[in-house]
Amino acid sequence: MSVLVNKDTRLLVQGLGRFGHFHADKSIAYGTNVVAAVHPSKAGQTAIFEGETDHSGVPNRADHYKEEVPIFATVKEAVAKTNANATVIFVPPPFAADAIMEAV
Repeated sequence: MSVLVNKDTRLLVQGLGRFGHFHADKSIAYGTNVVAAVHPSKAGQTAIFEGETDHSGVPNRADHYKEEVPIFATVKEAVAKTNANATVIFVPPPFAADAIMEAV
């Protein structure tokens, strides 16, 4: 099964540890619209992603990006506030099943 991300995709990142933060940052650099993150112990904070943009042949894309992404306690709250319509999960294995079920 493949999932296609396009200009209308509003991505939610579940888990903002080392891997989640790294991949959220790279997604933003490539132009993905990351609208929210979920990390229960960081809820209410904002994650800041900043760096050089990967143009990948996209005209008129800025050379530098700085995005502030709100962090929520639950997927339900994040979707209600941001209208996220896709998610990617970066949580430790013991919590993966619960994160997947919450996303569904």
